[in-house]
Amino acid sequence: MAGAAHCSLQAKRLLLDPKFEGYKLSLEPLACYQLGLDAAVAEVQLRDDQYTLDHMRAFGMYNYLHLDSWFQDNVYYVDQFGRVMNLSVTLDTALQKPREVFRLPTDLSACDNRLCASMHFSSSTWVTLSDGTGRLYLIKSGKRGSSASEKWEIVFNEELGSPFIIAHSVSFVKSDVHSLSVLLLRVEKDELDTKGSGFHVTLEWVTIAGRKEGDHAYEIIKRRVLQGKSVPHYAAIEPSGDGLMIVSHKPFTFIQSESDTLEENDDAEISNEKKDPLYYWQQTEDDVTITVHLPQDITKDDIKIHFSPDNICVALKDQPPLIEGKLYSSVDHESCTWIIREDKSLEISLIKKNEGSRWPELVLGDTRGQFIMDSSQCSEIAESLMHLTSEVMNPNPEKENPPCNAQELEECDAFLEDGASLCRFDGDTLKVTHVINLGSNQYLFSVVVNPREMPCFCLRHDVDALLWQPHSDQPENMWEHIATFNALGYVQASKQDKKFMACAPDYSYAALCECMRRVFIYRQPTPLATVLYNRKEGRQVGQVAKQLVATLEANDPILGFQATSERLFVLTTKTLFLIKVNSGN
Repeated sequence: MAGAAHCSLQAKRLLLDPKFEGYKLSLEPLACYQLGLDAAVAEVQLRDDQYTLDHMRAFGMYNYLHLDSWFQDNVYYVDQFGRVMNLSVTLDTALQKPREVFRLPTDLSACDNRLCASMHFSSSTWVTLSDGTGRLYLIKSGKRGSSASEKWEIVFNEELGSPFIIAHSVSFVKSDVHSLSVLLLRVEKDELDTKGSGFHVTLEWVTIAGRKEGDHAYEIIKRRVLQGKSVPHYAAIEPSGDGLMIVSHKPFTFIQSESDTLEENDDAEISNEKKDPLYYWQQTEDDVTITVHLPQDITKDDIKIHFSPDNICVALKDQPPLIEGKLYSSVDHESCTWIIREDKSLEISLIKKNEGSRWPELVLGDTRGQFIMDSSQCSEIAESLMHLTSEVMNPNPEKENPPCNAQELEECDAFLEDGASLCRFDGDTLKVTHVINLGSNQYLFSVVVNPREMPCFCLRHDVDALLWQPHSDQPENMWEHIATFNALGYVQASKQDKKFMACAPDYSYAALCECMRRVFIYRQPTPLATVLYNRKEGRQVGQVAKQLVATLEANDPILGFQATSERLFVLTTKTLFLIKVNSGN
């Protein structure tokens, strides 16, 4: 991950509530509706050779209910006859039976090593679908959620190798060409892995584009494969199709074809020859100074420098640019200057827009320069780290800020994977551009808040659960803290039988379900209509957060779980339950 910017997640203090007192169990009744299914859900049991934790996470814990985020309260599932069934809800008291919108052409029962069928809604009119046998379908659906305008039509289908499930997909237009990028997840046998589980995980990033001559002519234009040793918690393609973000316990890397490997080896040999940096740069809290040594014959007229708020370009004569690309952070381009010094060096001054911020790199992805730190900056960093070291082992922990209060930790707080990381990959260079070490910030679940943006992911921070929205087009605000579910990180840790977690796209509640029957709902704090006093502290309580519990009348295991702003959808083998959580406006 050399060259990757090491970042951190910045929580918004205004979204945190240090005085949160906990959830009060509410006995208010929840309206629960159930629909019997004409045919059972097409559940695929794990085979004897799918025995690892990765198989269980990827396929055994698969969510068979698919929420169409582009249309309110619109869910889909695939039944045992290969039919894609849809339920679109407008009124809970007038529920229609799930209707068939599409039928998979293949006989699912004929394939022995198939996985569960999977789908993803790439846009309001495009769907990617897999039958679990290794075939990918690209479908133009029309406007979904309405029987009048919804008509699923195959525009592309192709066998892509061993069976996979669809992890994510996006639809975008580039240079007037419509394209779709799809992420395919596989757990494959690894003959070289003799000490581990004997399997590795691959993510195949497939890009399919339309040919200009025909509306329905689509073809694969790019296939790239990433490989890792754990199933990713989160994997999503950026809306523009230019990058990829992955949260995983173990790192992923791109596997290159032989021609790419040969080219890289050639590049490596060249780069192994010691090269002087093309430029040097220094920074203070207010500005950045770049120094470039000029050839003897270069004059002022030969130098071409262009400043913009986020980019820089420095070129000499007719040569390729010395420095070109996106700056790490914005600058006040009208105040930027350059001069030629007496020692025939070019000095460029950039004025930072965000004073006080430290830049880990000058131009994103450019490793041809060298950063020079002055002595005052070195001593400043050393001083800031001084509190982490001591000559005495654990000096006076009772009185002087103990590093950890063990009383706040319980057995349920321990979780195995404390080394997860969030990585952003560039689609062109196939290199990691940003990395965040999540440490003890346990991954909980993901949710689509805005279908035009990347899915959000929820992480545990101390006892709370914080929701993060990735913004791939905003380098300075790439991961934004948008909501907090108070104490949910602590609460969920005690639910040993939990299977799925979700939250409403408007953050009004979070919910989790167990493997069978029980569903727990945690509402955000709301103001009280009546006066309530805390007897212990003798003060008035202004708002309260409620916990609700729903018990489903079903003996079958829960196979699917989705949340919308108004209701929860829970899928079992033969029944679809709707739990009304919030009343509509």
